[in-house]
Amino acid sequence: MTRKELVENIKRKGSFLCVGLDTDIRKLPNHLKDHDDAIFEFNRAIIDATAPYCVAYKPNLAFYESLGMEGWSALERTVKYIKTNYPDQFIIADAKRGDIGNTSQLYARSFFEHLDVDAITVAPYMGEDSVTPFLGYEGKWVILLALTSNKGSHDFQLIEDKNGKRLFENVIETSSRWAGENEMMYVVGATQGRMFEDIRKVAPRSFLLVPGVGAQGGSLEEVCRYGMIDDCGLLVNSSRGIIYASSEADFAEAAAREASKLAAQMASLLNK
Repeated sequence: MTRKELVENIKRKGSFLCVGLDTDIRKLPNHLKDHDDAIFEFNRAIIDATAPYCVAYKPNLAFYESLGMEGWSALERTVKYIKTNYPDQFIIADAKRGDIGNTSQLYARSFFEHLDVDAITVAPYMGEDSVTPFLGYEGKWVILLALTSNKGSHDFQLIEDKNGKRLFENVIETSSRWAGENEMMYVVGATQGRMFEDIRKVAPRSFLLVPGVGAQGGSLEEVCRYGMIDDCGLLVNSSRGIIYASSEADFAEAAAREASKLAAQMASLLNK
């Protein structure tokens, strides 16, 4: 999916919501747990319920890989279901890959050629030759970790060099020489608040994938106040707050209600 197509979807729906498919077999409603393909059936119901309110889905690979072949099968079916039934949705594989070039080439082939997702999250620690194999696929995106929402993000990401430049700023500035704003996004946690001002100084036009709204306590209003640009430039993710809004048989309806609430907030912020 191109940037133009993504922006058009955001404007048409009045939403920049990304629903995280962090599907934990232990948290499924009881009536699904004995189903032969419980993960996929849960995902399908969540997708059908939330698709009117979001522009993207982000399956977190750990939840599928932990189940072995069964999990990978559920992931493949989930991606295929989205692409067949909701082709305007942007699909992000939250895999946080990044290794030496030859290995990254195979990761890229797996996610962009086999699964055919739109984007993959990538860790930048090993540098240019670990990231560039993911680039150059038409209509595909690299989403590079920059300033994350977890508590430990400050262990390394805020370390300053001799010129006072923090590591996340170096990551963005350096990686911007590998790819432009139509191929590369950055992960910036919603819990970072006013730090979005600093992000926009080094990434003024880039799209940002923003986890941490909802269960992690990030403020949607703050994210938009300091991070939104003229074509939005944001994909704000909510996972647990939507997909686990209910643990009962009404889980899909509850997910739709929570997604609808977030989408309504987003519409009002887009129109300011």
